[in-house]
Amino acid sequence: MSIGNTTGNKEQGTGNELPSVHSSSVPHSPIPVSHRKPRIALVAGEASGDGLGAGLIRALRQRYPDAEFAGIGGDAMRNAGCETWFDASELALMGLTEILRHLPRLLKLRKAFRQRVLEWQPDVFIGIDAPDFNLGVEKWLKQRGLRTVHYVSPSVWAWREKRAEKIGASADMVLCLFPMEPPIYARHGIDARFVGHPMADEIPLKSDRQQARAALDIPALAPVLAVLPGSRLGEVSRLGPPFFAAAWQLCEDKHDLHIVVPAANAKCKAMIVEQMRTAALPSARVHLLDGQARDAMIASDVVMLASGTATLETMLVKRPMVVGYRVAELTYRIVSTLGLIKVNRYALPNVLAGKDLAPELMQHDCTPENLAAAVRHWFAHPESVSALQDDYVRLHQQLRQDASARAAEAVAGLLEAPARTGQP
Repeated sequence: MSIGNTTGNKEQGTGNELPSVHSSSVPHSPIPVSHRKPRIALVAGEASGDGLGAGLIRALRQRYPDAEFAGIGGDAMRNAGCETWFDASELALMGLTEILRHLPRLLKLRKAFRQRVLEWQPDVFIGIDAPDFNLGVEKWLKQRGLRTVHYVSPSVWAWREKRAEKIGASADMVLCLFPMEPPIYARHGIDARFVGHPMADEIPLKSDRQQARAALDIPALAPVLAVLPGSRLGEVSRLGPPFFAAAWQLCEDKHDLHIVVPAANAKCKAMIVEQMRTAALPSARVHLLDGQARDAMIASDVVMLASGTATLETMLVKRPMVVGYRVAELTYRIVSTLGLIKVNRYALPNVLAGKDLAPELMQHDCTPENLAAAVRHWFAHPESVSALQDDYVRLHQQLRQDASARAAEAVAGLLEAPARTGQP
């Protein structure tokens, strides 16, 4: 369960100072955008959503040069021309217990923000990912006559499909990154469009391993393992110890093995340094990076990483991977007891392919011994690595759809549609 990626930035805006807005007195009867500057409100709750929002803003500005953009976002959206009333980090949480702890603050922020949006009267509201925050805002605004879009479908293919109906009650349109998602919404009568994944547009079909190694000062001919235990402190605290214990075992096997570790931020880096010290990794063969996760993936022979979007990125740079994940034990027990997960594959490459392209070691299976054994397989069987490439290229091409332009086209269709009638 995720709302965003925490970095601790402070609020940027004065949403709590807004006067109260009574929804019944503010009906939304938009003037066609061809006759005035369109106003577009957006919310992104983490770095990936911030990037999606920035690409969408740039694509929409090509259609509407005078458009105004405002909402919640980060540096990428600000640089693209969005006025941010709150920073994206305000939504940055992960895990059930963390969300519960911050719930009062989030509810206060949501109330202030949605009133500000309603007063601003945008032509469309676009919630980018962050479903725990955005879907509630979208539903509230939709009930008051605003057009709403949800960009990045929640994982309805993994969790209860009936959630699609709830999403449809919140959003007039859902923009999906993956091709298996729109058919699920269609079964519930919801307008959902596959637009492709911007990362697939950005990453070339072939990545240059030797160039990446030269840039990172990694020996050209050495075996290289990239270790990515997550981008959040909670992930790193749970996954770092088994990941680095596995890396130690592999270094004992292969005395020329180099380990490259990209740290998502300074706090993660400090934790990773301590974890690697505890694991007694040979410092001469460890390359600790500030960010540069993609460079680390490209430079590697094998990637060991946390389940999440990084698995998609690893697939797009065409590297074999071993996927591990652990959540807080309380969260795991709740999810398991209630039977909330409906799939037996979690890593995005496996889900997209409909088969196991990467081994998945989840929760209690995510042990140093299991991780090390799975990595050894890739190093010992280069023919298995070669066999992956056709699937990787096929999936890459399937996702490469010029996503920002397609998303902007879908939003433009909503903007140009006739005004609703009978709204409160």
